[in-house]
Amino acid sequence: MDPSFWDQNGDLISAAITMVVAILIALAVDRFVIGRGARYAEKVTETGISRAGQTRLRLIRRLVFVAIVLIGAALALSQFDKLSKLATGLLAARAVLGLVLGLAARQVLANPIAGILLAITQPIRIGDTIEIGREAGRVDDLTLAYTYIDTRDGRLMVVPNEIVVTSVVFNRSTGDRTAPAKASVWLPSGADVGKARRALAELEASSIEVAEITPEGVRLEVHGRSDPSRTVMEGEEAVLRERSHEALREAGLLHA
Repeated sequence: MDPSFWDQNGDLISAAITMVVAILIALAVDRFVIGRGARYAEKVTETGISRAGQTRLRLIRRLVFVAIVLIGAALALSQFDKLSKLATGLLAARAVLGLVLGLAARQVLANPIAGILLAITQPIRIGDTIEIGREAGRVDDLTLAYTYIDTRDGRLMVVPNEIVVTSVVFNRSTGDRTAPAKASVWLPSGADVGKARRALAELEASSIEVAEITPEGVRLEVHGRSDPSRTVMEGEEAVLRERSHEALREAGLLHA
């Protein structure tokens, strides 16, 4: 008697059904349980969920989704009886296989682990303005594997989380937000520093310091007006830098 269609493809059909059910459960939990809970919390609080809460919530949603799908994949694979024979053969070379898989999975696992670390420690959060390397921008999203940074010039920078964790990152949205803005301006090597101080003093700068002297010129650090009662707004450094440059130009100090 010829085997029936189910006898021939039963394992494959059962595995496919298991995966579909797992994905549907993951979507339902993500949308109706976690999603509704987040919307309810936003309605209860007047200001909505904080940036720290948003960062953690997005990570939890993705972790739960991935965990449910992985469990479904494991259950689907368990439907195949032939996998037990394959596993027996693989165990004979488990040392070599373990070494190969370990080397191959290092990069794959490094980014999710780094993403979990970022969500727990939160050196950066969604909405923060950060600087990494020579690029600066606003954190648009933080996933398990990548951090998305809006550079505000039409580009979206995608940075692997492993690089974010192992790099020096300047977070301009944390720390003492009442500290005065600071900008650096350069003078030609033969310029009069005293005259430059007098020109920059008209900007109501709290302090003007000689930060660096090189054969090419002198770098001055200009600290903006100090006012503990106000919070420094984003972009004040750029405005201070531009005003300082204009003051030095009007004083005739930028000629070579």
